[in-house]
Amino acid sequence: MPGQLNGKRILVTGASRGAGKSIARACAADGGDVVIHYNAQREAADALAQELGNRAPGVIGKDLGEAGAGAALWAEAEAQFGPLDALVNNAGIYRATPLNDDAQWEAGWTEQLAVNLRAPCDLMRAAVTAFRTRGGGSIVNIASRAAYRGDGPNHCGYAAVKAGLVAAAKTLARAYSGDGVLIYTLTPGWIETDMAPSRVEARRAAVAEIPLGAVAQPDEIGAVSAFLLSGLCPSATGTVMDINGASYVR
Repeated sequence: MPGQLNGKRILVTGASRGAGKSIARACAADGGDVVIHYNAQREAADALAQELGNRAPGVIGKDLGEAGAGAALWAEAEAQFGPLDALVNNAGIYRATPLNDDAQWEAGWTEQLAVNLRAPCDLMRAAVTAFRTRGGGSIVNIASRAAYRGDGPNHCGYAAVKAGLVAAAKTLARAYSGDGVLIYTLTPGWIETDMAPSRVEARRAAVAEIPLGAVAQPDEIGAVSAFLLSGLCPSATGTVMDINGASYVR
């Protein structure tokens, strides 16, 4: 339903590309004012802001791998653009943690714990704290089917931190939904972004395990996120929604 996000200011992390860009577009199309977060791709973020016009108050850069980045991003976004009504934790990285490589194991865990778990949890903490004083607000987290199904043998770190994000979101939803804080989590499989397998054999193997026969499109993630942020189904708070073409069914 067009216009369901009218008057809502939404911070979308990792919005300069991929699923984040589609989420930003969907929220803007539904009347939301989208604060576009980026890490390194300032030009892409600026281009998206120009595309969204008056539906994009501005862009904000932050490396979520830095200590305290999540809390700092929330504070800076509100200082620059005013009180936020919603948060989409989309930014994430995919790093290998092979058992037989000490350096990759250490680096992969460290990076993913910071970007995929600590930063979004710090952002949720800041958002929940603010929303409880304002009569409510909404959060959508983008996790992964790996949180439930697990991942390949070289990516146990990725699966583990995404599972942590799911658990944190459920915990906060149970604790604060009575204060009007609505929290949802999406657990997609492969999405048609630059993180999806690109080599022919890897792509064929990835698609072969998806009964639907195709990886998810970024616009699907955008559409579901915008709907959940609309407030049309508050009883779904705490929900974890699979978007994986039936490749993992719970």
